[in-house]
Amino acid sequence: MSKIAYVQCPTGIAGDMFLGALVDGGVPLKYLIDRLQTLNLGDEYSLTAEEVQRQGQRATKVNVNLNQTSHHHHRHLPDIETIITQANLPETVTKNSLAIFRQLAIAEGNVHGIPSEKVHFHEVGATDALIDIIGTCIGLDYLNIDTLECSPLPTGGGTVKAAHGRLSVPVPAVLELCQMGKVPLYSNDIEKELVTPTGAAIVTTLAQKFGQPPTMKLTKVGLGAGNQDLTMPNILRLWIGEKEETTEEETVAVLETQIDDLSPQIFGYVMDELLQLGARDVFTQPVAMKKNRPGVLLTVICDVEKVGECERCIFEETSTLGIRKQIQTRSVLSRHLETVNTKYGEVRVKVARMGEKVVNIQPEYDDCVLIAKRLQIPLSEVMLETKRGINNGQ
Repeated sequence: MSKIAYVQCPTGIAGDMFLGALVDGGVPLKYLIDRLQTLNLGDEYSLTAEEVQRQGQRATKVNVNLNQTSHHHHRHLPDIETIITQANLPETVTKNSLAIFRQLAIAEGNVHGIPSEKVHFHEVGATDALIDIIGTCIGLDYLNIDTLECSPLPTGGGTVKAAHGRLSVPVPAVLELCQMGKVPLYSNDIEKELVTPTGAAIVTTLAQKFGQPPTMKLTKVGLGAGNQDLTMPNILRLWIGEKEETTEEETVAVLETQIDDLSPQIFGYVMDELLQLGARDVFTQPVAMKKNRPGVLLTVICDVEKVGECERCIFEETSTLGIRKQIQTRSVLSRHLETVNTKYGEVRVKVARMGEKVVNIQPEYDDCVLIAKRLQIPLSEVMLETKRGINNGQ
């Protein structure tokens, strides 16, 4: 089994909330303090944790207390990279911390129209943001999290004071990060800044997926408190558990429309066009429609980002006036291609696995067709010979 964590953000996410959830979930505060000392920033801050209440619910609040006598640092990306690479941090922590700050630099650069290396970080380059981001990476490494997933993020609203004056919420850097990470957003009707650039940078860099909670065996829930008292408990919940290495999950879009006034000849062309656009699968079924008319149900399975192109093709090439669509999660086996030697030559085979177990091996149809045509022999014989080669190879 592998370890998986799911970040549930009903009131948004900030770096200190994530840190609080990690400490609450089992990362010793002293371990964080000791690891962070290698950054050589000890004269700028102290790190404390406390148990707090948010709307009657308990959570852990981690505080990065800045020393008042310390200069408030505004750093560029190369400054931050030097701090991280010169520290004695685990390799995964170094890699993830650099990736988060580089993602943030790209987003800030896009907002201001300058190269990422020339971005002058303000709030996110300050000491507390460094501790939040690097501390989060240290905590995830301590818990041996293999996979991180995240819920959709609430947009918040209103305005917030920043280094460049008052900004609309979500602030530009957060919107840019969410766009880069294709993050699903929604409104929870709370007109506050709920997602900070630091929090957005962490999850858009490290989360492998945004959506509903994954299938997992839950072993621990870490609760991290935010600074504000809101109309609902301002708590980030970190679900920690184990995930069996069985099938993989992916999100797809399913488009459907039934048509009763189109020449059957056109369906073949439309299906080919949709597959050329990148649809995963296209198929038709006969259906009985209103007024007892025979019709065809056209179904397209595609990646979410391909929905627009596939819909455009259907509308332009068919007579339909409406398309239904659903976003679904499907389980898939991991698979890869291998080559099998047969008396007719090499044939690729698709090997499907559930974890470490091989559950299915099938000859590649196109390879077998080419051999059958070239040698003028039955396709069934090529496929049978390929399966013999598979068995001999095992």
